[in-house]
Amino acid sequence: MKVAGWEKRLAAAGALLRGHFLLSSGRHSPAYVQCARLLENPREARAAGEALAAKLARHRPDSVLSPALGALLIGHETAAALGVPFRFAERAGATLALRRGFTLRSGERVAVVEDAVTTGRSTLETIELARAAGAEVVAVGAIVDRSGGADPFGAIPLESLLRLNLPTWATGDCPLCCDPESGPAVKPGSRPGA
Repeated sequence: MKVAGWEKRLAAAGALLRGHFLLSSGRHSPAYVQCARLLENPREARAAGEALAAKLARHRPDSVLSPALGALLIGHETAAALGVPFRFAERAGATLALRRGFTLRSGERVAVVEDAVTTGRSTLETIELARAAGAEVVAVGAIVDRSGGADPFGAIPLESLLRLNLPTWATGDCPLCCDPESGPAVKPGSRPGA
């Protein structure tokens, strides 16, 4: 599927929002991507997982690992399309952990799959968790890369279905904060208190 096709699909699902948003990073943006709105449709979730698996297959992962909660559906669908096991990391206090009996083998080739990457904070936590278990992270996959080319994962390749270069601003530099028609920034993400 072409990049433009995924942007249209996200918009049609109500997953690409326009307005004044406060991101988990603390920065402001005129757009927000809520991939859960796309993934609530099982056919779209399966199509996205298959398309992402096609991009990740060349990295030959043995398994897929995703951080809970937002990446669970796309991680599972991607693993299903690759024909490999799926595991997820979840919060145990302030840190991510493998729970529910999930383990990674030493040397296991892992693809970390996210719904959207902006700063890469939760992805980096997931990468560190996999490395601490002795696994090798061979790629990161996401429906949307909105990192703006920041390359948050160094030598680990980032494969995505859509790259969106959306502006973000520090709170004091946000032009939307000065526009009375924009209203206050809203925080629609999965980390409302972050």
